[in-house]
Amino acid sequence: MSLSIEAIAAFLYAEARAQSEKRWADWLDFYAEDAVFHMPSWDDDDRLTTDPKTEVSLMYYPNRNGLEDRVFRIETERSSATIPDTRFNRAITNIEVLSRSERAVEVCFFWTTHAFRYSAVDVYFGTATYTIDVSGPKPKIKKKYVVLKNDYVHHVLDVYYI
Repeated sequence: MSLSIEAIAAFLYAEARAQSEKRWADWLDFYAEDAVFHMPSWDDDDRLTTDPKTEVSLMYYPNRNGLEDRVFRIETERSSATIPDTRFNRAITNIEVLSRSERAVEVCFFWTTHAFRYSAVDVYFGTATYTIDVSGPKPKIKKKYVVLKNDYVHHVLDVYYI
């Protein structure tokens, strides 16, 4: 299956909307079972870390099981990052196709998340690169690589911020 830029944008918007509406099962369905979810940290030299197995990352899940665990904790109020409840929206812009093959498309985009918690609004922003598997009946995210540009945060972040 080949996806047009419009279909890619619609896929990205639908993933962000499922997350914003806290439709967690729907959100998880955007991810392949072996999806890698990685948000590196910035090192002391202001460079991104590159190896999540040997360096600190802000978030790293080697497969969808980690995301499923986060969703379980969010839904059962076992997530300190979620209490009190956080209201949030993620906006996506500047979607660009980096590469294409018969089986996958790699896209990059800018994102901004506005979150309301503790009677305050926080803004997070960055870039994301997704590898989307297009070989099956519906697209699935195989890799999500997120760079948080404003990484000085005053409380815990969770998957819905990005």
